[in-house]
Amino acid sequence: MRTYLVVVDDSNEARLAQRFAARRAQRTGGNVHLVAVTEPSQFVAWGGVQATIEDEAREKAEAVVKAAANALASAHAIMPRVSVRQGDAASIVREIISEDSEIAALVLGAAASGPPGPLVAHFTGHDSGSLPVTVMIVPGSLSEAEVDRLSE
Repeated sequence: MRTYLVVVDDSNEARLAQRFAARRAQRTGGNVHLVAVTEPSQFVAWGGVQATIEDEAREKAEAVVKAAANALASAHAIMPRVSVRQGDAASIVREIISEDSEIAALVLGAAASGPPGPLVAHFTGHDSGSLPVTVMIVPGSLSEAEVDRLSE
């Protein structure tokens, strides 16, 4: 089954990427894998404080990815796979792709203006040809109708 991997956060461009991936999955009989990534907190002298910071970040990421999964389920009748992982986002994306042979594409949302985000910059930079899957970038300046037209 063709699976579209989408990195989830609470940005508009991530929502557009999710919409694009869900519509492509519907058209191809595939699925969507949503992943939320939390960055490890910087070292804090008191371990309890660091653990609390990391727990709060994970809870927020879980809430964001759960909301995204619920939105895809209600709008597109897709029950996506969901992951929440901690670490460097680019490394985690590579790990997930290497673990799951059904992933056919990485779908990223690009900001409507300004420089690209770290994942878009990473996967379109000097290392862009090394992934075993297609990278799809959904422009953040598109309307939902335009995303729908492009995802046909």
